[in-house]
Amino acid sequence: MSHNPWLSRLITLSSLKSRLLLGLSCALLLLAGLVLGMAWQVGKTMVQETNLAHLRYEADIIADEITQQIDHRFQALERLSNTLGVVSDTSQISYELRKNDSLLAWFDAIVVSDSQGRIIADWPAVAGRTGLETAELEYFKMLRGTRQPYVSEPFIGRASDMPMVLVSVPRLDSDGRFVGFIGGVVSLDSSGLFRRLATIRLGSEGYAAVATASGRVLYHPNRSLINNENVDLTANPLIDLALDGWRGDGIGSLLDGRVGLQSYAQVWPASWVVGLYLPIDQAQLPLSGFIQKLWWIWIVAALLMMPLLWWLLARILTPLDRLESQIGEVGIGRRSYVDLATSMQELEQVAHTFNRVEDERQQLVEHLQEREAFLDSVMNASPQGMFVADFGGNITYMNPALLEILGIESNILMETWLEQIHEDDRSGAEDMWQHSLKTGNDYMRQLRFIRSDNEMLWLDIHARVVMLSQGGNSLGLVGVVKDITERREQEALQRWEAEHDPLTGLLNRRGFERRLEDAFADFQKTSTPSALLLFDLDHFKPINDEGGHALGDEMLRRIAQVVAWEVRRSDHVARQGGDEFGVLLPSCTLGQAERIAESLRQSVSEVSVINEGKEYSVTLSIGVTTFGDSDVNVETVLSRADAASYDAKGLGRDSVVVKLPTSLGPVKMFE
Repeated sequence: MSHNPWLSRLITLSSLKSRLLLGLSCALLLLAGLVLGMAWQVGKTMVQETNLAHLRYEADIIADEITQQIDHRFQALERLSNTLGVVSDTSQISYELRKNDSLLAWFDAIVVSDSQGRIIADWPAVAGRTGLETAELEYFKMLRGTRQPYVSEPFIGRASDMPMVLVSVPRLDSDGRFVGFIGGVVSLDSSGLFRRLATIRLGSEGYAAVATASGRVLYHPNRSLINNENVDLTANPLIDLALDGWRGDGIGSLLDGRVGLQSYAQVWPASWVVGLYLPIDQAQLPLSGFIQKLWWIWIVAALLMMPLLWWLLARILTPLDRLESQIGEVGIGRRSYVDLATSMQELEQVAHTFNRVEDERQQLVEHLQEREAFLDSVMNASPQGMFVADFGGNITYMNPALLEILGIESNILMETWLEQIHEDDRSGAEDMWQHSLKTGNDYMRQLRFIRSDNEMLWLDIHARVVMLSQGGNSLGLVGVVKDITERREQEALQRWEAEHDPLTGLLNRRGFERRLEDAFADFQKTSTPSALLLFDLDHFKPINDEGGHALGDEMLRRIAQVVAWEVRRSDHVARQGGDEFGVLLPSCTLGQAERIAESLRQSVSEVSVINEGKEYSVTLSIGVTTFGDSDVNVETVLSRADAASYDAKGLGRDSVVVKLPTSLGPVKMFE
């Protein structure tokens, strides 16, 4: 019995290539299924886009037609309003309504009200409608408030028991005063407003609907939903957006719970929303039928091939299972090399390569152990804090110096001592740590650490990512930690001394001007009002001359305490030099500034020092000003406040003078 040579080679599977070829055939079969799935997704997208474009086109046409219908009715009522003018005689108004009987082609009825909302005439006349009070109804309030044409919310007609809306325009006299309104009652069923919607054909289940901006349904194929107050349209996010004025399309849930394609357009004159809806299962029905047939063909083919593929894969994996088993035994030390008896040349080459790599690995492990021992010795002996982290960011080693700096034990979990990082620095430190692991950049950060004894340290951390020389993969980080607490405290002291007066502890000229610049920038950006007080001490020179500088310094310190006490916590007080002082009052009005200045003048006048039985006191000549739109920089404000201070001295000292920006008005003086 003869055999096909190709079939014989396929059955014996004498090479790995033939087995891979068979596996590739199986992969191609699976790829066919993937292609069908992609075809479904692409086709579904195309079907949705095509149907959405059609819905968008129809929605715009319907909205335009309804807009024209509303505009025509507004225009007709405005012409009637111009004809009536401000006439209040009901008989004359009724006569004019009968003359304009042609308007009944647009409206089911016409009503006219006076300025108080009482219906004074209607046509055709209906018993009980004349004299009806509408002052508390929403459409009367809107007409009187906006004095613009308005379409009311739907209501049920008294006589017809049908849903209706009132299209109305305000009546205004020659001075623009509201004298009433003219309204046309429009039936939602018989007026023809929604005639176009009844002709829309969107498959067997698609439909069109109209609702007011408040969510009341005006038109819907399901008549029970029209003017139904229990219908919640806002449950659909797209409808909710459309009710807020959005026009567009998308996919969302319908009122019956199904998912459908939706498109919305706005009828602006009436504040209505037109919506077109097509259930998505109906839109995709032709495509789903086609894809379903293709899927059945693929499933049948796969089922027919499954037994053969199962048998072939079992044959393919048998030698690989033996190779896996031997490699596992090498890993746990049960054997030192792989000895795979197989007729496949490829697997023999794999076994030979594995044995060679295993020999090299053993040599590298021995070398690595030596290097680890050396590195441990170096890090343990280092006086600087050092740590090692793995590629996942977990710190696996900290040398004794670092443990001593942090005041922790080596067996404490990382999650525990990380909580000791200052809460304001913790999030930023963690983000930068992850960024360094991902990008390979150095980690450099200064942060605060709270030791277990509540001592706060400033730490400078510099870590470098260790990269493999081949492949560029990260192994982790090695870092150095320095205690820079003393340096940070010295820097903070230097910054404080640079901006503060050593005698009084107040801001000096440099610190004061920086805060003045910040306040002026806020004023230019947000118009935040701020005030400035400048003053020096009246009669201070005799204190220095007669009592010496020590007595003068004592007076300056007492005055600084009084001024700091009298102003608000948010205010900035400065000694700008000698006996010159300044007070910046951020977010302060002129009236508040005047009261504070007067309080300072009164309080300082009560301060005194005594030398050799003689009591000395001083007074203040205070200049007050505020930031103004005409100010181009802080020098302008300082000059104006300084000039006000000189004016105060010219008034005899011990006084307050307010000098406003040029555009704000005249100068004010107070004593």
